[in-house]
Amino acid sequence: MQVTKYIHALKIPFQINVSPKVSLDRFVYAYLIYGPRICLIDTGVSSAETIIYDYLHHTGRSPEEIDMVILTHSHPDHIGAIQSIKESTGCVVVAHPGEKNWIEDVDLQIRERPVPGFHTLVGGSVAIDRLVGEGDILNLGDGLSLEVFHTPGHSEGSISLWFPEDGALFSGDAVPLPEDMPIYDDYESSVNSIEKLKAVEGIHYLLSAWDVPRNSDYAYQLMGESISYLE
Repeated sequence: MQVTKYIHALKIPFQINVSPKVSLDRFVYAYLIYGPRICLIDTGVSSAETIIYDYLHHTGRSPEEIDMVILTHSHPDHIGAIQSIKESTGCVVVAHPGEKNWIEDVDLQIRERPVPGFHTLVGGSVAIDRLVGEGDILNLGDGLSLEVFHTPGHSEGSISLWFPEDGALFSGDAVPLPEDMPIYDDYESSVNSIEKLKAVEGIHYLLSAWDVPRNSDYAYQLMGESISYLE
């Protein structure tokens, strides 16, 4: 789905196998920024590269154009296809230092944070090529760029990304949906991170990993409701 001139959103369905007889239907959003080259924000689960590549071909682009993949954090539904995408495209992999250990060693992640069906969701480990933190700027070419916000709480090294060209804020899993089950490592950090994002002026699109793309009329309202819900 094309959201703006540059941004495309991909809804990636998957299942969590809780037991041999029980599975949960879930989904996650990954995002493509079409510039002179292509930037992918999160990858979805293992085998999601098929959905991503099919969409690229459908829109007249090719997987070989992906030169940067930014991982907002290290959880399975965000890094599952990164090993395959890295191997097939040679892209630069970008993430925060706080997520480095779990991205570069997925076996460590499953030991420290057991998730049902983990190895069906994650294709494998991958080395991070560039570590980023608060205020870093990622150049996408032709004057396009992303600014990094460190937004811990959901995880230690979660990041959000500001794309000023379209007034788009990619929030990963930093903004929980009211009435949905909030997932966080640290409550206070999570609230502070949402407050930081809510203070960004000029948001025209809020692009979350676990919600449909939202426009400015709803973006600030949702962040306020998320803080109230967590409290």
